[in-house]
Amino acid sequence: MAFHEHRFSVAPMMDWSDRHCRAFHRLLSRRARLYTEMVTANAVIFGDRDRLIGFGEDEHPVAVQLGGSDPDALAQAAAICADRGYDEINLNVGCPSDRVQGGNFGACLMRDPELVAACVAAMKARVDIPVTVKCRIGVDDQDPEVALDRLADAVLAAGADALVVHARKAWLEGLSPKENRDIPPLDYDRVHRLKRRLPGVPVSINGGIGSLDEVEAQLRHVDGAMLGRAAYQQPELLLEVDARLFGEAPPHADAFAAVEAFEPYIGAHLAAGGRLHDVTRHMLGLFTGRPGARAYRRRLAMEGVRPEAGLAVLRAAVDEVRRAEERRSLVA
Repeated sequence: MAFHEHRFSVAPMMDWSDRHCRAFHRLLSRRARLYTEMVTANAVIFGDRDRLIGFGEDEHPVAVQLGGSDPDALAQAAAICADRGYDEINLNVGCPSDRVQGGNFGACLMRDPELVAACVAAMKARVDIPVTVKCRIGVDDQDPEVALDRLADAVLAAGADALVVHARKAWLEGLSPKENRDIPPLDYDRVHRLKRRLPGVPVSINGGIGSLDEVEAQLRHVDGAMLGRAAYQQPELLLEVDARLFGEAPPHADAFAAVEAFEPYIGAHLAAGGRLHDVTRHMLGLFTGRPGARAYRRRLAMEGVRPEAGLAVLRAAVDEVRRAEERRSLVA
């Protein structure tokens, strides 16, 4: 797998990175690698696949993140996802939620590198697309120097194509999933040391990265950087990704043009019986920091949730920003 394929990606985020969110983010960057929310292997096998793992052709490059610890089930789910056209299968070895622990997958698998390796090997035997692993640097009282190397060596020996490392420990007892995203201290140097030890392996870093300046700083040490909340809460930064990180023109001149280009997608969703809020909830942070951003968010939050809300609500919300910027330019 070429390093550039993971140079920049948007993290898998539960309840956030659904297909509407990914369609919106793809509109802002052609090159960012997008990920689904984590989907359990059994949900893929037995659940509503169109709802759980459906995606649009415009989303490529797009990866599906699977959760599980049964090699056979993961292999079956990986094959289903590969047949759907995904570009990558990613195994979650980092989620610390109680539900995940109860199912013996996610971050608790950091304690069992051999099982993770068996899962990777089973998936690699069934699919021709890359299989990658997203993990923490350790859990609970593990020594990150030992735990991360053990996991990395095991999954790479099993055929993993790349590693994505959230540069924090996960505490499986005592911290909530939200707290696990903020409280355990970041240790970027630990991920950098892993990359130096594995120069031929694509290694991406995740956790606490809040700007493209920070992404560029990380890319001096690792092959890729993954943004989560920063990309979701300030999606306008994605408009800079293609130019700054790939030397290519952005898909749209600015956020106003991007919203206008997104209207056909939203219109099709509404025509199929969907609600405006299904899509616009992922757009609330678009104009963060601009005049009128608060009024924009308020309109979408209050009017966009109504069952009858249509594109006129979105246009009115965007106009709040336009008018505020025009007023500021007149004063200046």
